[in-house]
Amino acid sequence: MQNMNPDSSDLRAPDPFAPDGPYAWKRCWLALLAGTLAGAGMWCVVVVMPAVQAEFGVARADVSLPYTMMMLGVAFGTIVLGRMADKTGIVVPLVIAGAAEGAGFVLAGLSPNLWLFSGAHLFLIGVGAGTGFAPMMADISHWFVKRRGLAVVMVASGNYLAGTIWPLFIKTLLPIYGWRATYIAIGIIIAALVVPLAFAFRRRPSHAVMAAAEVQSGAARGELGISAKRLQALLVVAGFACCVAMSMPQVHLVSYCGDLGYGVARGAEMLSLMLFLGIISRLGSGYVADKIGGAAALAVGSLMQGTALVLYLFFNGLTSLYIISGIFGLFQGGIVPMYAIICREFLPAREAGSRIGLVIAATILGMAFGGWISGFIYDLTQSYRLAFLNGVAWNALNLVIALWLTRKGQSHARGLQAA
Repeated sequence: MQNMNPDSSDLRAPDPFAPDGPYAWKRCWLALLAGTLAGAGMWCVVVVMPAVQAEFGVARADVSLPYTMMMLGVAFGTIVLGRMADKTGIVVPLVIAGAAEGAGFVLAGLSPNLWLFSGAHLFLIGVGAGTGFAPMMADISHWFVKRRGLAVVMVASGNYLAGTIWPLFIKTLLPIYGWRATYIAIGIIIAALVVPLAFAFRRRPSHAVMAAAEVQSGAARGELGISAKRLQALLVVAGFACCVAMSMPQVHLVSYCGDLGYGVARGAEMLSLMLFLGIISRLGSGYVADKIGGAAALAVGSLMQGTALVLYLFFNGLTSLYIISGIFGLFQGGIVPMYAIICREFLPAREAGSRIGLVIAATILGMAFGGWISGFIYDLTQSYRLAFLNGVAWNALNLVIALWLTRKGQSHARGLQAA
């Protein structure tokens, strides 16, 4: 006769699909891979910018236009496909991303003029790159509670890992095959890898997990003491401002080094160093955010980014630029993912894709505007000094908002404790 222990029916194996569980970490690593592949679209144009400018015979501000167009496409993909992910899951948006980005690189590589080159970055490359960033962060945030900050920044690090790997890939192929063949090769690689990888994300979080997250975010928003609409607006302004500042070194560092006589290859190395160290910064910021909250971690990152920008004003030697670029990477890498963490702490969980997408879109628009305005300032002054000062001013606005949010949250928390 089978031995029936009355207590055995209550003993259940741990749910492998529970938040912070084994499946969550597996999904996190796969999301990092997807973000690294899709993130190519945000960095490749920066490296080929001098070669494209020379071939098409345009001004610095004009050749900055494809970057701006690409970032507008990223903003569109972030918002629209992020909203789609809220309804359908991440699989369909990621399939669209892989196909669109792959086709975009091929089309850009075949472009006969700057306008078609820019259009490919706007409608195809940017849309694909955007899906690999904010929607992936929103998706992974549903699978973690205790380590949400760390998981979100790990996925966000795919963007910087892309900025470390892809510029070096281009630097290797560019002198041998030219920028056109290199672009076509990148497009084929992305389409061949991202589309099948998307189907690894078919599982969606349970209704119970989502319901619990809604309750937690609603309670946290009540403790903060401001409405969801107001918080969303503040985050949009803060995100735009920080990334206008951030874009100056990231977009123009390669060209800046060329102007100083150090060569494009040196600039590409500095960019890769900056973004590699940005990965360390992002992982560290996720750990900090899990301890002190997203708003406080954002304030720390903003203060440090502003400090690094000021250093560019005083030092332009080759060794100094390597050091400052590394410092900048360490200081600013964790800023953007903090917006995703703040959204998940205080805004409705079921709207994570669209909420995070909107704020990240603001950061993308900030990068787009900052990349263009820096080139415009350079064309007016034939110097990047005022462009760096412009970045410092925008960073100050971001810091004010971050400090206000931090103080507001702390003050309201103290009021609740006193009551």
